[in-house]
Amino acid sequence: MTDRPLTLMAVHAHPDDEATSTGGVLAQYAAEGIRTVLVTCTDGRCGDGPGGTKPGAPGHDPAAVAAMRREELEVSRDVLKISDLETLDYADSGMMGWPSNDAPGSFWQTPVEEGAVRLAELMRHYRPDVVVTYDENGFYGHPDHIQAHRITMAALEMTELTPKVYWTTMPRSAMQRFGEVMREFGDDMPEPDPAEAAALADIGLPDEEITTWVDTTAYSGQKYDSLAAHASQGESIFFLKMGKEKFGELMGVETFVRVKDSTGAAVPETDLFAGLR
Repeated sequence: MTDRPLTLMAVHAHPDDEATSTGGVLAQYAAEGIRTVLVTCTDGRCGDGPGGTKPGAPGHDPAAVAAMRREELEVSRDVLKISDLETLDYADSGMMGWPSNDAPGSFWQTPVEEGAVRLAELMRHYRPDVVVTYDENGFYGHPDHIQAHRITMAALEMTELTPKVYWTTMPRSAMQRFGEVMREFGDDMPEPDPAEAAALADIGLPDEEITTWVDTTAYSGQKYDSLAAHASQGESIFFLKMGKEKFGELMGVETFVRVKDSTGAAVPETDLFAGLR
């Protein structure tokens, strides 16, 4: 036995990603006395500037946006009671197909091994019992999410550690309701065309393929507040429009696929730390 606390490490791409898919588990496990480590890979410079100014538009200062988003990340960290925050500070690559994908120093252009070596060093330091990141497609195809997946899986191979490893996901059963709520609270949101609807239907997994369902409803208020901390991106965080009660109903359960395990804990499970305590 050891006095070292159980530790969760979440590897995310941008400031605000920690809130969307893992805000509940980060808050819940912190409340349970588990050490929570957040690794944010990019600086978020391709996010909105003041007043919703878009990248490339007059008045969008990438360095200023990055500084603002770092401040917001610190607020979110405090809201979720995250024990340790590590920032790799690669340049945000923007959405797939943007010119910023090819910018020198962007996360997308960083060799996987380079990022993995840095992350492996953090893993050896914190020795996480559970690691959470994205799947091979970064959940929805964002280059920085894909790269976060790649460096996480490569870093794990570089260490002697054997944590439980999870990829974030959403159940297909929730996707239709998700789209309905988006349109309910987004008055100016048009009905998706057939191609967009088909792409939306492909996001996430069939319910039976999801291994882990964590009910974090009791912490959905913290999750909402952590998203609200990223106020500069409020235009694209439509969840905030629905208020805390509806948000808790829609976003109160966080779902994952377990891809590495040495505990033998049965699935489906309701706790990322099943078999560890």
